[in-house]
Amino acid sequence: MRRWKKRPEGSNWGEFGDDDQRGRINLITPELRKRAAGEIVEGISFCLSLPLDYPGGSDLIKIRQEPRLFCVTREGGAPAYNFPWRAMTCNCEHLDVTSDDAVTLFTQYSTQWDALAHYGQLFDADDDGQEEIVFYNGFRAGSDILGPQEGSDEPRARALGIENLAEAAVQGRGTMVNLHAEYGLDRVAVGYDALMRVIEKQKVDVRKGDILCIYTGFDDLLLSMNKRPDVKKLRSVGTGLDGGDEKLQQWIDDSGIAAIAADNTAVEFLPAPRTQPGARALLPLHAHCLFKLGIHLGELWFLRDLAAWLHARGRSSFFLTAPPLRLPGSVGSPLTPVATV
Repeated sequence: MRRWKKRPEGSNWGEFGDDDQRGRINLITPELRKRAAGEIVEGISFCLSLPLDYPGGSDLIKIRQEPRLFCVTREGGAPAYNFPWRAMTCNCEHLDVTSDDAVTLFTQYSTQWDALAHYGQLFDADDDGQEEIVFYNGFRAGSDILGPQEGSDEPRARALGIENLAEAAVQGRGTMVNLHAEYGLDRVAVGYDALMRVIEKQKVDVRKGDILCIYTGFDDLLLSMNKRPDVKKLRSVGTGLDGGDEKLQQWIDDSGIAAIAADNTAVEFLPAPRTQPGARALLPLHAHCLFKLGIHLGELWFLRDLAAWLHARGRSSFFLTAPPLRLPGSVGSPLTPVATV
């Protein structure tokens, strides 16, 4: 069922089907995945996740808090940690000792994927002169993307939830652009022209269906702060993509990349440079990718070690495995991406 009469300019709504909830990850076909496996030459793997208790505290993004591990209890209130089974009432002796725990987890606190339900816009999708809150492919706030309902604080993405990306079993060719090697920690918004210069200099071969990884050095700086992030410093250094650059937006569309991930907090440079007056997207790359094109964004990935290994060998591509948690209804998810070279 088509959910829109008018789609945003430059969007691809409907191109993967009227009911599509996976977006450009659909471009990773079995054939592309088989070819991507050819990037494995050495058999060396890299963990691309930060420890999930980083950045530490909630100063970097106020509404997101670090994970809290806690112990669960067994019947009678005994902690389920270092628990000897022989303490259970039974007619036999046991040698077993077990531990169980639980966690309260903010799904977008640390290394994460944004679901397509994470970002929408006000847009006149019904072509009736009235703006509605809509998301990729015309899915709607209130019917498809629900906030807390009466009597419950549980939100629910009935469509475009992160489980759709998990069910796609994300594996494919990753491609690294090492902005840190070019700019260090200089504060630079990288638009199309600058990105193309780096791609040419580093001989990066970007292909249809690739997951583009952007290394800025933010991850290394964040780790050096040992869970006490200096927010002022973090926000005053480092590169990011200039999300408002229309030439860059067009290249993202034309290149056929399936997703983008970076080691910084938003992939794009914040705040976005203002290029024209009037109403605009606060996060123009999020609007272009999540809302218009169905391109998932990965944030706060740990890319330092992989980027250094690739750079030292004049390589830029690798095999990437990066599914999120299969958590129905969530608008984002932590993950542990793995690169194999």
